[in-house]
Amino acid sequence: MAVVLGILLPIAVGLGIYFFGRHHTPDYNNGLYGQHGTDAVDLKARLGSALLCLALIQLGLALWMYGRLPGLRAAPRPVRIGHRALGFFAFLFSLPIAWHCLATYGVETSSPRVAIHSVAGCAFYGAFVAKVLVVHSRRLPGWLLPIMGSLLVIGIALLWYTAGLWVLNGDSVPGLSST
Repeated sequence: MAVVLGILLPIAVGLGIYFFGRHHTPDYNNGLYGQHGTDAVDLKARLGSALLCLALIQLGLALWMYGRLPGLRAAPRPVRIGHRALGFFAFLFSLPIAWHCLATYGVETSSPRVAIHSVAGCAFYGAFVAKVLVVHSRRLPGWLLPIMGSLLVIGIALLWYTAGLWVLNGDSVPGLSST
């Protein structure tokens, strides 16, 4: 039963966000921390860049904890505590960005870039739930945790690439159309 729940819950979260975003009426006048329109989009791009930095720090701390950084001894206990605290903070930091996307635009498929961003955003929160379940499970193989953490970092990088970089790069990113 726990395995079924562990598989179904992340899928349900991702699909729930997707269906909400597809059936919710977008409100293009929504603000983010007092910013509206292009100012809110620019702010979200900068917040997304900060979130990507937090994710990369998380990756560095995880590599240290798993002994994958050459020249460094095993990570002391404060590194593990810091990794957990930073992960919790990064998750909380992501919520206003995601909520603004979802409430303002919903889930859109108007271009490949927008579709990738929308679906990746839904999948990200499903993957986050999966990682939390893996962290708290004593039955799952140990190699699954770094894979789930890596997927979250990749997810944040993909979300940043399809939105944050796109905005900061003048509505263009290599490999994706400008719409």
